[in-house]
Amino acid sequence: MTEGRKRHGGLPLVVAAVVAILGVVGMLIVDHGPWSKPRVQTAANANYSTTGEAARAAGAAVNSTEPRARIEPAPPGPRPVQPVNPDAPH
Repeated sequence: MTEGRKRHGGLPLVVAAVVAILGVVGMLIVDHGPWSKPRVQTAANANYSTTGEAARAAGAAVNSTEPRARIEPAPPGPRPVQPVNPDAPH
């Protein structure tokens, strides 16, 4: 009975290896192809020098944040315990 049975365990391994290789090659082509080069502009060529200028040009309203209070209220709850100073004389 065992003469007619042969194990074909290598086919899924070959298919998985081919899919993995094609995936890596595809990622390399997409990520490092000649069309994915960065186009860096110098400050002289850029249209806007600050984020605020670009936002205003796009029609956004740029509002400044409210200034923080000079004296902040004490947080509720007990104060944290100060650590012991090991160098202090007893």
